[in-house]
Amino acid sequence: MLIGIPKEIKTGETRVSMTPSLCRRCVKSGAKVLVEKSAGVRAGFADAEYRAAGATLVGSAAKVWKSVDLILKVKEPLASEYDLMQEGQTLFTYLHLAAGPELAKALQRKRILGIAYETVETADGQFPLLKPMSHIAGRLSIQIGAYFLQTQHGGSGVLLGGIPGTMPGHVVVVGAGNSGAHAVQMAAGMGARVTVLDLETRKLEALDMEYRGRVVTLVANPANIEAAVADADLLVGAVLIPAAKAPIVVTRKMVARMRPGSVIVDIAIDQGGCIETVRPTSHEKPVYQELGVIHYAVPNMPALVGRTSTLGLTQATERYVAMLVEKGPERALAESPGLAKGVNTRDGRIVNEAVAHALGYGRAES
Repeated sequence: MLIGIPKEIKTGETRVSMTPSLCRRCVKSGAKVLVEKSAGVRAGFADAEYRAAGATLVGSAAKVWKSVDLILKVKEPLASEYDLMQEGQTLFTYLHLAAGPELAKALQRKRILGIAYETVETADGQFPLLKPMSHIAGRLSIQIGAYFLQTQHGGSGVLLGGIPGTMPGHVVVVGAGNSGAHAVQMAAGMGARVTVLDLETRKLEALDMEYRGRVVTLVANPANIEAAVADADLLVGAVLIPAAKAPIVVTRKMVARMRPGSVIVDIAIDQGGCIETVRPTSHEKPVYQELGVIHYAVPNMPALVGRTSTLGLTQATERYVAMLVEKGPERALAESPGLAKGVNTRDGRIVNEAVAHALGYGRAES
């Protein structure tokens, strides 16, 4: 098998889809690996490390994409990469097609076997390739929110942990999944007042047990969300449904009631965002103000910590990459139901139900 590792080109992206360690494993399994020069530099992996691991370094993305069987990426292909895709290739990456109709069309047109990290599933219903980035995004959301709450960035000047004699900042987390739970952990660790809302009482019970009353847990009904959001210094949107478009749970009217200089961080922006006033931003221009509130919605937030993110991601993807290399895509998908659930596009068709619904296709094609 011939594997291609292109350099990520999304603005501010620092991650790479293969470490030298994973490269060495693939080469030992009989694969040939083409790595675009400098692909791993921003994550702390030099070209020499890939060369020592058995990779062939090439000078352009076009050379990486040309004639390879399997492309490994971190982020979804951008429009400038659509023409580089080769008919019938296998692409293994985060796709987030619910928020990317044009990419979906390009994958169909090129008959790409598109396997999305975010929909690979374990037997117990977990999403192992979404999990590490959700952990990082959740933790970063508090760090980022605290930064933009500073007065010199236009924030309200609230210190989340407060000091003796002052009220700590109020962090409201909507969604208690992987990213939301890690946002709660960071916020509580900083000494903030924390409120977390979710529809699943099971998740709220687990957080209540863990924090023993130090975190307020509320059912995410409109009245509770409205009251909590109005009092938030930092609002974290963490409602994410794998493969599906994120539902809007915080309305524009709710945001309008927030205090001036408050901050919103929407972790769900990869899937369209769960806050009505949010639109995607970038690492070059990460925030904007609307209704007096600072909004942060960078889709590739984990790129802020490229090395940690790369290691977390590739440790999770390694077993699946090994399956694809050692058995070939068709056999690997046949033998691994969890990996098969990652397939979003095949032979020019959308085959994932949630993606098909989000894109308005009705039902997925079998």
